[in-house]
Order: sequence, then structure tokens, then C-alpha cells
Amino acid sequence: MARSQTPARKGEPLGDFTENIVDIDVTSEMEGSFLEYAYSVIYSRALPDARDGLKPVQRRILYMMSDMGLRPDRGHVKSARVVGEVMGKLHPHGDTAIYDAMVRMAQDFSLRLPLIDGHGNFGSLDDGPAAPRYTEARLAAAALTMTDHLDEDVVDFVPNYDNQLTQPDVLPAAFPNLLVNGTTGIAVGMATNMPPHNLVEVIAAARHLIANPGATLEEIMRFIPGPDLPTGGRIVGLDGVRDAYATGRGSFKTRAKVEVEQLSARRTGLVVTELPYMVGPEKVIEKIKDAVNSKKLTGISDVVDLTDRNHGLRLVIELKNGFNPNAVLQQLYRYSPMEDSFGINNVTLVDGQPQTLGLLQLLQVYVEHRLNVVRRRTSFRLGKKKDRLHLVEGLLIAIVDIDEVIQIIRSSDEASAARERLMSIYDLTEIQANYILELRLRQLTKYSRLELEKEQDELRREIEALEAILASDELLRDLVSGELAVIAEKYGTPRRTVLLESEAVSPTVAAALAASVPGPKGKAAALPLEIPDDPCWALLSVSGQIARTSNQEPLAEAGPRTKHDVFRSVVKTTARGEIGAVTSQGRMLRLQVMDMPVLPPVSGLPNLAGGVPAKDFITLLKGETLVAFVPLDAVLAIGTVQGVVKRVQPDYPLNREDWEIIALKDKDLVLAVEPAQDDNVDLVFVTRQAQLLRFSASNVRPQGRTAGGMAGIKLAAGDEVIHFGTVRADDPAAVVVTIAGTNGALPGTAPGTAKVTAFEEYPAKGRATGGVRVHRFLKGEDTLLMAWAGHGPAKASSAAGVARALPHEHGRRDGSGVPLSQPVEAIGPSMAWAEAAE
Repeated sequence: MARSQTPARKGEPLGDFTENIVDIDVTSEMEGSFLEYAYSVIYSRALPDARDGLKPVQRRILYMMSDMGLRPDRGHVKSARVVGEVMGKLHPHGDTAIYDAMVRMAQDFSLRLPLIDGHGNFGSLDDGPAAPRYTEARLAAAALTMTDHLDEDVVDFVPNYDNQLTQPDVLPAAFPNLLVNGTTGIAVGMATNMPPHNLVEVIAAARHLIANPGATLEEIMRFIPGPDLPTGGRIVGLDGVRDAYATGRGSFKTRAKVEVEQLSARRTGLVVTELPYMVGPEKVIEKIKDAVNSKKLTGISDVVDLTDRNHGLRLVIELKNGFNPNAVLQQLYRYSPMEDSFGINNVTLVDGQPQTLGLLQLLQVYVEHRLNVVRRRTSFRLGKKKDRLHLVEGLLIAIVDIDEVIQIIRSSDEASAARERLMSIYDLTEIQANYILELRLRQLTKYSRLELEKEQDELRREIEALEAILASDELLRDLVSGELAVIAEKYGTPRRTVLLESEAVSPTVAAALAASVPGPKGKAAALPLEIPDDPCWALLSVSGQIARTSNQEPLAEAGPRTKHDVFRSVVKTTARGEIGAVTSQGRMLRLQVMDMPVLPPVSGLPNLAGGVPAKDFITLLKGETLVAFVPLDAVLAIGTVQGVVKRVQPDYPLNREDWEIIALKDKDLVLAVEPAQDDNVDLVFVTRQAQLLRFSASNVRPQGRTAGGMAGIKLAAGDEVIHFGTVRADDPAAVVVTIAGTNGALPGTAPGTAKVTAFEEYPAKGRATGGVRVHRFLKGEDTLLMAWAGHGPAKASSAAGVARALPHEHGRRDGSGVPLSQPVEAIGPSMAWAEAAE
């Protein structure tokens, strides 16, 4: 031992002293110190207890908040106050560790059933929480079930770090918190990582295990098919989940919930509404931008975060035109956190020892803990009831002769003498005698024999019930199971995470994969990133809906229809091609076909209700409407309301998106546009006053796009053109359809009469003449409501979308029509003519 010496002043030599240096083995010292440190980290910090699913710091926070009375029906208190109480009384570590654990228990995106009700900024997946002096907290309603009945000797209490206070060794835990909320932690030489599960499913499995102690893992997994993550998402592939449930170790893939949406008429996007567990939107945006900048991701034009409190997560990934959304989504899964892997490692403390447990073992440990808690609670309550019954029985003995009891007490010199006399005279126990001595005189007015006998009977019934529970394992299990059922009903919520046995493939994706080139060495084929330049149809309906098909199958009429199924224009093109759109004011706009919404592949007639309105896709002027889709490489025939006709050459400017193709007079409008490449077609006008003019296209020479056209049909005063079209002169199946009605009636409000006549019945006339009569009006009819000429047979469509054939009358061309049973909104040919429209 070194002798105590007065320290030498600076610069002076030290005095004489004795040294005692002890040689130790560094290896042994390091081993011992490291093992002690490792055990401390494993047992006191990082790993949860398998019974209540809590780490020591979490357990101490909940216990201290319960002890402080921070219940859900009371106000919040500063988080700093809670942290200070926990740190000063139970957890002698840094305040940061305590606050971090407290914050996690308040985050609804971290825990499936949060245990703390936080007020203020408790952080997000991308940002940390505010300082504890700014936030407030109290216990959540579910946390009360974790700490209930602590005053009934349900668990053991152990001393705190300085042996001045006590704390519970484990919480009663009225629900399987470890499975419901999961956990994560890194110890020395081991780590734990457990996903959250659905409360209703876990409790259902626990109740099944309580009723059937010999249940197998397969039976348990019928109730718990997989994790249920707080942020939802999708789990793809369940083999890793099954391995983890069997052995305690495994992994699974989580994916974001993504929908392909039409953001605008021209722009498609991927909308993310759920992300993988513990992945924030800012992290996803950052990774996507990095991948785009490094050329790993293509086809993405922008990423916008539209998340708010009212609508939740909404991450919009805008795509460039011409890219396959499903192929871009596959790239996003590969190069961004929109697909993440979760490794399950069920390492927990069982009897103070770290063990890796499967699902069945975890439930067994919890059920055994809960049975023990309820058994101890029942024993405690039984003891309390018996003690009270003992006192009531003593009171019943004394109250019979209460005046004598009072006289005995008054005549005794001291309490001990009065106690002895009461015990000897009335045969009372010391506890009963003391209780009588402690009664105040005013309390004697409350007691009557009937009331005490009623309480005695009730206590005996309760004692009998408690003893039955302790004597019967079946009753004990029924009680625990019933309490779990109440918890599930009160706090249970529907499942949020979708479980997929394998990657779900939509029919569109499946068809694209089937058509794609197989990957090398048997690997799965990848979707083509860019939209291939496949043949397709560009469609325009009479109601102004536009779309394109995914292929160029014949548009044969079949299946259900809607009012959008009556096509005004059908143009054969390719997915990456261009077509023209002609408006009522004589403008032509250049359209990219791949910008149009794609209709799902169907056999037969596509449903144009899946398209978009033309006004949302094309910028139209005030009062302007879309008339037709046309190819850009064909001579076009244009007809106007005032009877002007024009054939225009396809010499369109290459550096402009819109231009004029006819110079219109005042109040004149383009009525229809049809391809008229050769001269072997007839141009047909039908007017509102039932006049039809047919003449050869050779009579109209092609003009430049700035010309104003020439006279087509001579109109009478007040008359106007209601139909213009082209018909092949040698088509024997061509027909003319007219529907007559009343001038004042709105179209589609009155049935009217319909007439179908063979086109060959009408002779060709010279251009700029008045034509011939096409329909004889009946009484009450004074105008044509609709007219159409072309390849038959003809069909009519009502507001309900029902297509039906019109009656054919191949008699006199100027005869009257056949009455219709109900009004129609549009007329047109069978869709089988689309192939011939090439």
C-alpha cells in the first residue's frame, strides 16, 4: 500500500512513498469484464422479455407513467418530466435513450398498437422528434391493460438501482405485446428483430392455444398467416415467414402499394399510397432521384410528395410518354426502397436467458405468463375476500350485544385489556378484536345485522367462485381467454398488410411477359421498358371520348355496350405513331397516339367508357368541338354545315402542332371529315329538310390546306347539312339511315320514325345541286333528327347503351319511315366495318 504523502509543489521532487503493484492476467480481466458488460447489455438493455415483450427501459417508462397517474382521461404532461422521473428513480442512464424509447412507443408507424399517447412532434419516418421539453405525453388506453392489477401481487417486484424503491420484474401484459408490436434491438453478439402482427389474429391464436395446449404450428398459422405492418404495404412470398414461424429466423419482402393512374389526359403516373415498414417518402424520393441521375432508372419525369393529414401518404411518380408503367415499376422495386427486405430474428429473454423462439413457443411463453398472472391475481383477491369475511363475522358476533361491547371497552383500563376481554368473552380473534376497537362510534350507525349478513353471503359466494377458479385449470383458462376476447374487441383493427403467396401479375402484365423475350438461362422475362410500336386503333366516340386499343384485333361487335361505344372515328395507326384531330372550326391538331389512354385488351368491342373526354386531352377554343380523327398521310374530304365540300392534300407542316385545313365562312362549321384517297368513292350530303346529294369525289379536285373549298350541296332557305360522309360507289351493302322527328324536340326525347334504304336507290347528281328526297315526313314530323350513310347494317344506340338493328325498307327512296319504340342518341354501322375502313 502506498503511504499517504503531502503532494509536492510544482518543480519539487516527490517524498518517499511505498508502492504496491499487483500483477494480473489481462486476458482473464478482459474476459471477465467483457462478459459482465455483455450480460448487462443483453439482460438490461437490448433484448425484450418474452412475457410482456418489453425491454427494461420500456417497462420502466410505462410503470412510472402509471405510477404518476398519467391516464388517458387526464391531461398530458411534459415528456421531460416523465424522462426525469424514469431516469432519477428507475433507469440510471442517459435521458436520450429514455426519450427515444418513449417516442417509439408513441409512433403509430412504428407500433401496430401504440402504448403512449403523444402530443406534439413525435417525429416521422424521415425526421426525428422534437426535444422532450416541447412534447407532451400520457398513457394510451391500450397501455392500461399492460399495467393493470399491479397492486394485486400479480408479478414480482425487484429493487431499483439504489435499493430505495421497487419496480416490477415484468408487467402483467393483458395482450401479447411482443407479437403485436414487434421489437428491434442490438445486443453483444446477438440481435433481435420482430415484425408487428394484427391484434385480433394474435389473440385468436392465443385463445386457441389456451383451449388446446397441444396445438401445432400449422393450427396457429391459420389464425396468424403473416405479419401486419403499421404502414400497410404488401408482403410478397410467404416461405420466409413460415421459416421464421417455425425456427425463429427468416425473411420476407415488403413492397409499396402502387396504382397506375391517369394523372391527366396526356400523362400517366404511379401513385404510391403505402410504403414498406419503416421506409419514409423522403428516402424513396432521394433514392429515385439518385437512380435517375445515375441512369439506372429511366422513364421518370418527376416525383411529387402530396402527403397530407387528410389523405395520408400519396407519392406521385410521373412517367414520360412512351414508357410502360409496369416496367418502370419493376425498375423502382429494384433500385429504390419501394421494395425492402425484413429479416426476422426472434431472440428474446426466457427466464433471463436469451433464446430464439418460433411463433408457437412465443405464444406458449405468453399464455403461461398470463395464466400465472391471473392465478396470482385470483389468489390475492381470495385472500382479501377471506380477510374481509373474517372481520364481518367478528362484527356480526359483536353487534348482537353492541351495548355490552361498548361497556367492556369503556370499563377497560387500556386497549390491550379491552382486546383480551373481547377475545375471551365473544371468542374473537385478535384481528377481529382490533378491528372492533378501531371502529369509531359514528360508524356503528351504519351497521345493521341485515346489511352485514348480506355482505357475508356475497363474500362467501365470491370466495367460492375464486376457489373454484384456483381449483380448476379449465375455469382459469376460460377466464384468461375471455379477458383476451374483450381486449381484441376493444382495441382490434382490420388487417392493413396484404399477404401475397407470390408476385401478383395483372392480365396486362402477364400478356406483356408472355410476349417478351425470355431471360438468359431460364430467368424470368422482363417487361419491355418502352411501349412497342405495335399496331392499334385510335378511337373517337360520338360523346367525345377518346382512347386507343392495345392491339389491332378486328373490332367485331360483341359483349356489353355503353353509349360511348358508338364510334365517330376509327383510325388504323401504331402505338408510337401520329394522327390528326380535326375540329369544328377547321383546325387540325397533331396527336401522339401513345399519349392516349389505353383500353384493356378485350375480344370484340372495346368499351370507350375507359377513355378520357376530348376536352381534357386537346386544347379547344371556345365553342369548338372535336369532329374526327384522321390519318396524316391521306387525302381528306371535308363537309361543312353550310354545304361546302373540300378535298385537302396531306401537305401539313412538320414544325407545327396545329394548323388550318379549310378557310370557313362566317357561322360555318366543319361537320365531318373522311379519308377520300381515290376517286372511286361518292361524297354524300344529307340535310335537315330530308334532301340527299350524292356525287363522285372526282368532281372535287384536291386543294391546299388554306383553300376555302367549293360548293357541295345547294341548300334551301333555313336548311343545313346534318350528315356528310364517303361511300364506296361499288358497295352493295351501303345503306342510308334517316330518323325524322319534330323540330322543337330535343334530340333523344322523342322516338320519331326511322328509315333504312339501300344507297344504290339514290342516283348520283352533279355537285352544287339540291339532291333528291330521302325521307317523307309523317304528320307531326318536320325535320330530320339524324342521318347516316355508309356500309351497313345500321345500328341505333339509346341512352342506356343498347344497340339494336334498325328496320330495313328497300322500297321507295322518298317513302316514310317506321315508328321507333324509344328515342335514340346515335346511329352508326356495325363495328365489323372497321377493317374495311383501312
